Amino acid sequence: MLSVKNYEVMNFHNAMRGARNPLNSWDRMDSYYDDNGNFVFGENDLSLAVRLRKAGSDHRKFLRQIFVTVDITAPLYWWKEFDTYKVATVANSTSTMHKIASAPFELSHFSCDKMDDETLAVMQGIVDHLEQLRLRYLETKDKQLWYDMIQLLPSSYQQMRTCTMNYETLINIYHARKAHKLDEWHVFCDFIASLPYAKELIICEE
Repeated sequence: MLSVKNYEVMNFHNAMRGARNPLNSWDRMDSYYDDNGNFVFGENDLSLAVRLRKAGSDHRKFLRQIFVTVDITAPLYWWKEFDTYKVATVANSTSTMHKIASAPFELSHFSCDKMDDETLAVMQGIVDHLEQLRLRYLETKDKQLWYDMIQLLPSSYQQMRTCTMNYETLINIYHARKAHKLDEWHVFCDFIASLPYAKELIICEE
């Protein structure tokens, strides 16, 4: 399971101004912000943006200056794959190390939606044991119990991170992961496709 919320897209206008620097064509800028504060591409700017997008990464540097910030909640096994893109991303996560014992363990804190009944029963046993360890740790502060929780914690545990990335990185993610076997990637790629001007600047299918 994966969910996204609280997203914001920033810096379209500045990115397009920079895209016009090589030819000093700032007088042709025709984009604007509507009454709701949303960036709207003008015909001239959108035409240039699409041409640069299609010309390849050396020519579409302006996409690295369009930023997306979003809260993503996903299982640890998905974050392990997402970290492939950490060169062009920044993330602040909720802390497993510091906060693992701060709230009761519940099955809803794990991605279990694809498990069959037998596996789900095993998972419930693990969650129950984690909760027993947590209660004993709160009572004794025994570091052994803390290590037991950390090392037993399944990779299906859901973690929330606030991530910032740019449109160039989202191009790489979308085209590399849109057909991935993990459903979480399909949910995230659907989110990418819903962003402003994603059809023209990220997906960009002929």
